[in-house]
Amino acid sequence: MDIINPATEKKIMEIQEDDHHGLENKFRILKEGQPRWAAVPLSTRIDLIREFHQLLEPNKGELAASLTAEMGKPIWQSMNELKGAQSRIQFFTDQSQKWLAEEWINREDATREKIAYEPLGVIANISAWNYPYLVGMNVIIPALIGGNSVMYKPSEFSTLTGRHIARLLYQAGVPENAFQVAVGKGAVGEYLLGLPMDAYFFTGSYKTGKSIAERVASKLVPVQLELGGKDPLYVMDDLEDIHKAAGDVLEGVVYNSGQSCCAVERIYVHANIYDRFIESYAEQSRQLKVGDPMDPTTQVGPLSRKAQVQFLQEQISDAVGKGAKILAGGRKLDRPGYFVEPTVLVNVNHSMNLMKDESFGPIVGIQKVESDEEAIRLMLDSEYGLTAAVYSRSFERAEAVMKKMDTGTVYWNCCDRVSAYLPWSGRRHSGLGTTLSYQGIRAFVQPKAYHIRD
Repeated sequence: MDIINPATEKKIMEIQEDDHHGLENKFRILKEGQPRWAAVPLSTRIDLIREFHQLLEPNKGELAASLTAEMGKPIWQSMNELKGAQSRIQFFTDQSQKWLAEEWINREDATREKIAYEPLGVIANISAWNYPYLVGMNVIIPALIGGNSVMYKPSEFSTLTGRHIARLLYQAGVPENAFQVAVGKGAVGEYLLGLPMDAYFFTGSYKTGKSIAERVASKLVPVQLELGGKDPLYVMDDLEDIHKAAGDVLEGVVYNSGQSCCAVERIYVHANIYDRFIESYAEQSRQLKVGDPMDPTTQVGPLSRKAQVQFLQEQISDAVGKGAKILAGGRKLDRPGYFVEPTVLVNVNHSMNLMKDESFGPIVGIQKVESDEEAIRLMLDSEYGLTAAVYSRSFERAEAVMKKMDTGTVYWNCCDRVSAYLPWSGRRHSGLGTTLSYQGIRAFVQPKAYHIRD
């Protein structure tokens, strides 16, 4: 398997993919090792993860450079991702003892009652390339702390990062019979679905997630899916600083080249401020520096996948063909690499693919609305349900909109944000289950009820 730098289109290195025999052997190691790992005291497992957390700091430069080289995000964003991963690990190590401890429900009656939390077993984590450290830590860390063994399949677009994670976990003292990396493309993930895993955790597209759920349904094991979004954002007409709001929203669109499940993908602006908003947004978009992701001044790097360039160009062509107007961007850069200009389209509507299908790139359509009610109707016109955002001076007015959103997360005067303390979940085509928060700790264990009579 070739590892390609998306900024240069040059090969970084070749890596041997796992074959069926290798995957079965790795599964056997995890199956045999899981009971021994679960027998390690919870406090010791947490201490080993704390050691992994500490090892990230002196290695951050190397890890960030490797991440930028293989998936293309600007180097300062790679450093930010590692910082965020450290914060999430800190959350899990600080909170897991509390949420995994036995709970006494009744100590007084003749029959005492308690709940204990036990690991699921061997879990498969088929992960994503866009935030491999953040998305990876959401699963790997609470799974290991909970006493599970983990078969981690990084995306083929972040394989080097996956190997770095394994190296540092082993260095921290996590045994190889508790954590293994499955290396390869989609065929490797497909093969994992046939192995007798005790749970499956997937991050990626709706299409693939749906296929995974259907494939493993007969096993009756937990399946958790963190899928995509077509996340809307509504700008109300009571804002005072329209320029600042436009800049904030722009960052929510183009950060990580728009390759985020919770990136802003469609914008609705009240007619009273529409012209001023789109003028400011387009001007700020034109000023973004697109280029070499290793340059610390670059704001937008390449897309990670070559095929996505053509996909975005087709979305833009479809919109323009149906009456949309390009205010900024719209082109592939004439240079090596998978670069698409940050693109702003107006005069858009929901007949256009741009406003209905996930883009996963630095492009967005901005639609004028006449009222909050119209904005709500359009925001709800989607099969996805991940996040929704409202910008307004009035929390009460914004809250009325947020309460109507059928999404796992809502934002007021912010967007494209994740907190370890809050549950991360999607509705409908955006996924099943929850990561992060105490609920994301307990997602990797199963309760056992004890009825105790002396």
